Amino acid sequence: MLNDQELLRYSRQILLQHVDIDGQLRLKQSRVLIVGLGGLGAPVALYLAAAGVGELHLADFDTVDLTNLQRQIIHDTDSVGLSKVDSAIRRLTVINPEIQLIAHRTAMDEDSLAAAVLAVDVVLDCSDNFSTREAVNAACVAARKPLVSGAAIRLEGQLSVFDPRRAESPCYHCLYGHGSEAELTCSEAGVLGPLVGLVGSLQALEALKLLVGFGEPLVGRLLLIDALSTRFRELRVKRDPGCSVCGAKHA
Repeated sequence: MLNDQELLRYSRQILLQHVDIDGQLRLKQSRVLIVGLGGLGAPVALYLAAAGVGELHLADFDTVDLTNLQRQIIHDTDSVGLSKVDSAIRRLTVINPEIQLIAHRTAMDEDSLAAAVLAVDVVLDCSDNFSTREAVNAACVAARKPLVSGAAIRLEGQLSVFDPRRAESPCYHCLYGHGSEAELTCSEAGVLGPLVGLVGSLQALEALKLLVGFGEPLVGRLLLIDALSTRFRELRVKRDPGCSVCGAKHA
């Protein structure tokens, strides 16, 4: 049940008919894995903690650097040099002491990633490299766990939800294939802070919809954000029957 303090803390979202007390209880009983606590993971973790998601599993093997602070708003100047997981835990504990925080401070191999995905209800990929995204996607497909995937670079962002519980849902590999060896990072191409904040906030919103069970998640749809012109486009994405990750031969 929700105690009096929780009823007061979450009162504004409990007022929503799509959430109500039942939805808030679902959030309290939910477990979420956030892979990456950088520009995308920062708003994701902050909003899910504030919303009352009962258990957040935080995965990042990196430390806070001064160059991160322009966009990774969960960290501050005093966090420079600290583990990003420890920095995030310090901030999230202050925001909401009612939730549980599970730390993954080291790089995960295939087995530990599979175990981490199995332990949660929803996974949010907030990483910044293709190999991690591919590994997270494969683990989610194998465990049949919904994946909320976001990306942002320069002044462009992308967002989609991949839900292997739904027969019509594509996976990350259906959409992006084997990626590109020439993939750029934010340290090479740059990125504007509010853009990653926007994409991360939308990821948190999609996660709450999945956990509570309302609205229409971005399954089979890719949201494209052009921050330069403040335009949003949506593309339909179909499952690839021959996909090497989620195709019929691998189901």
